Amino acid sequence: MICFLLVFSTLLFSGSAHADKRDLLGSFRDWDAFTIKRDNGEMVCYMISVPKSWTSNPKNVRRGEIYITITHRPKAKVRDEVNIIAGYPFRNGSSVSANIDGGKYTLFTQGDGAWLRTPRDDANMVTAMKRGNRMTVNGTSSRGTDTTDRYSLSGFTAAYGAISKACP
Repeated sequence: MICFLLVFSTLLFSGSAHADKRDLLGSFRDWDAFTIKRDNGEMVCYMISVPKSWTSNPKNVRRGEIYITITHRPKAKVRDEVNIIAGYPFRNGSSVSANIDGGKYTLFTQGDGAWLRTPRDDANMVTAMKRGNRMTVNGTSSRGTDTTDRYSLSGFTAAYGAISKACP
C-alpha cells in the first residue's frame, strides 16, 4: 500500500509548487502519514487510507482512485479536515453517508469529493474514527451507481498522533 500512497500523494498534492518537500512520517497498519513542506514555508500534514473493499450496484463498474484523507494545515488554522474521494463524480446535490461502528455522519459532495460542513463536524468524526474499528462510506455516482466502501480504522490513532505531532 505504501508505494501506491507515495505515488498517489505526489499526484494528490502536486501543482504549481514543484519544490514542495514530502516526507513519510510512517505507515501505521492501514494508514500512512505524511508531511508536506511547501516552498512558501507552509507545513501540511495528512494521513491517507484506501478501502479494504468496495461494492457497487450495478456491479462491475469502473472507478478511479478511492481514498480518505485527514489533513492539518496549521498556517490556515485547519485541523482534522476529512475528505473522501470516491473515484467517480457524485450525483449533483447528493450527500455521502459515513458509518463508524453505528455512528452516522453526512458529508456534502462536489465533483468526486465529499466533506463535512463544519470544523466541529470534522473533529467529531475524527474522534469517532479514533475510537472505531470500521467505517463504511455510501455514495451515489452521477450515473446513479450506488457504492459502499469499507475502510479499516486499524492504525488510525497512531497515524493521527504522527500528523498531530508534526503539525501541532
